[in-house]
Formats: sequence, C-alpha cells, structure tokens
Amino acid sequence: MSNWSARLAELGITLPPVAKPAGAYVPALRVGDLVHTSGQLPYVDGKLPRTGIVGVGPDLVDPEQAKALAQFSALNALAAVHDLVGIDNVVRVVKVTGFVASAPDFGGQPGVINGASELFGQVFGEAGAHARSAVGVAALPLNAPVEVELTVLVQPAS
Repeated sequence: MSNWSARLAELGITLPPVAKPAGAYVPALRVGDLVHTSGQLPYVDGKLPRTGIVGVGPDLVDPEQAKALAQFSALNALAAVHDLVGIDNVVRVVKVTGFVASAPDFGGQPGVINGASELFGQVFGEAGAHARSAVGVAALPLNAPVEVELTVLVQPAS
C-alpha cells in the first residue's frame, strides 16, 4: 500500500467531500482491481466557480481558467476514489477522460485537461502517468466548462 495521503498533505491538498450524484448513478464503481469514476465537475465548496464555454474572446471561459477548473474536477475524482477504496490503495492512474465545453473554433482541449493530468503527476509521480482523451463538446451538465472521468488501478481486494 502506498502513502498517497501523506503526499497530498505535503502538497497542501485536502480532498473535498464527494459531490452528491445529480442523477441515477454512483460517484465511483470498483470492478475487479479498477475503480472508474463518473464524470466529475469542477465543484469548489459545493458550487461551480465558473460556468460557460471555453475559448478565446469576450464572455468565454479563458483556457487557463478552464485548466484550473480541470484540476478541481480531478480533485473531485480523487475524492470519489478515496471515498470508495481509500486513496492509499491506488496503485496507479490508468486513464483520464476530459471533456471541455468548447467554442466552435477552440482546439485547445489538451491544454485544458493538462490541469487534471499535471495534478495526477504531482500526487502520484510516475504512477500518475496515464492514457488520456481530451474531448471538445458543445455543452456539459449544469453549463460546466469541464468534466473529468478517472480510472485507477487499486490494490487487490482482500
């Protein structure tokens, strides 16, 4: 078992409470030695700090701000994993899927989702290297700018 909780503390990161599902699903589900999270929005203290479409221009969410929001989505995904199996049972990050509500001419989805990927690298080091998809979409639930799904490998169940 790893000591990821100590690493989080070193980084000054506190996992947030798990967001209540907004529909008929669970925040995370274990299948064998994998934990899959549902899509996590960038809630901070139970609220979305910003809504809208990501792009460059007036009335759009700036890509750097969206990158920071992707980091909050990643923290919410980690919280869902922790609530289900405990963060110290994570062996490695396997896959990250990021969705970015994008203006039609915006192609910077990978840079936005780097907010999540970089966080996983800071927390898990080499075990944070993962496969990834960064997808532009027309809209996300509750008009959120980003959403992140996470799959991690965990210690075998005893």
